Amino acid sequence: MTRLSEHLRQATPVVAQRGEGVHLYGTDGRRYLDFTAGIGVTSTGHCHPRVVAAAQEQVATLIHGQYTTVLHQPLQRLVERLGDVLPEGLDSLFFANSGSEAVEAAMRLARQATGRPNIVVAQGGFHGRTVAAASLTTSGTKIRTGFGPLMAGVAITPFPNAYHYGWDEETATRFALKEFDHLLQTVSDPDDTAAIIIEPVLGEGGYVPANTAFLQGLRERADRHGILLILDEIQTGVGRTGRFWGHEHFAVRPDILITAKGLASGFPLSGIAAPEALMHRARPGSQGGTYGGNAVACAAACATLDVIEDEGLVANAEAMGARLRAGLEDVAAKHPAIGDVRGLGLMLASEFTAPDGTPDPTTAVRAQQAAAEEGLLLLTCGPWGNVVRMIPALVVSEPQIDEALRMWSAAVNTATG
Repeated sequence: MTRLSEHLRQATPVVAQRGEGVHLYGTDGRRYLDFTAGIGVTSTGHCHPRVVAAAQEQVATLIHGQYTTVLHQPLQRLVERLGDVLPEGLDSLFFANSGSEAVEAAMRLARQATGRPNIVVAQGGFHGRTVAAASLTTSGTKIRTGFGPLMAGVAITPFPNAYHYGWDEETATRFALKEFDHLLQTVSDPDDTAAIIIEPVLGEGGYVPANTAFLQGLRERADRHGILLILDEIQTGVGRTGRFWGHEHFAVRPDILITAKGLASGFPLSGIAAPEALMHRARPGSQGGTYGGNAVACAAACATLDVIEDEGLVANAEAMGARLRAGLEDVAAKHPAIGDVRGLGLMLASEFTAPDGTPDPTTAVRAQQAAAEEGLLLLTCGPWGNVVRMIPALVVSEPQIDEALRMWSAAVNTATG
């Protein structure tokens, strides 16, 4: 008898039969509010009719047009369509399947373009599970443990996680930038440093937003030293934070942008964007892949971008995120076990902390499981697993936000009672 690996453990007991909008329907006959969105993937909701229609039409026309063998029209349309939403100057694109692949493509481009070996990452960042991407990941040891040695040439700098340090944001930011300067003097000389790669909001690391002073400080230092600034927008991009790209909150310009997750509403597609002159410096043959830029995924991505624009989903993410955050803060105010509520747009989290200030993963998991019993699907994150995150599809409505908050309040009551 064959079975799934025991290490593919599900966060909820649901066996999904079908999905529609922000709901999943289980084989148990129940309807669940899905505030996981496939870890931020189903940006337009489950099975949006326009995305389904685009994929169905493409399946009947061309499923696989391998993009280093032939070009296909969905890929060409997507390249043109992304030009409407990408930051100015990022006009050259490479596509892959997963976030990890895109991260490695960005890292490879940075090293080849600069001729420098080292990559700086922020403490708490998550960039993937493949060897190089895991070498860049510090959100938790489970990603790195047991298959070392990892890739050399990675240096780690602090992220301004004010709640973790017990400081105000200004102090945490000043510390983080000071330590980055110290790193360039003690660990990775600027002449050896190709890039710094960072998430605008830590994802698996606990849903901790960066801030303007920090990211602009990194931008200034990158410009001064000829270091590339790579923004990992795999989870924060495509409207998730109430801006199309998460870095737009901080008025900072990336040299390379990484995208995936919500780009194709559930179809595997990722990519990097860079200025043409920078992309030109990649070595011939260094970019490719059998399934990258798949025709069906590209068709779904074009439909996704159209839906996001036509239905005003970026603005909806901002408005619904504000409503959700206010409700989460109300729940937290009644429960001392929740030490912090944070995030941007529809990327929000509640951190559970014990009375002595230490992380409390036990209560967090109890709350997450109790929410599933109520009919609300959530995930945990953070180094200790003590952060419960909410990432509903961008189509979520006010009644659905309010329903989720009622379920969350009941779940926290259960977990802390």
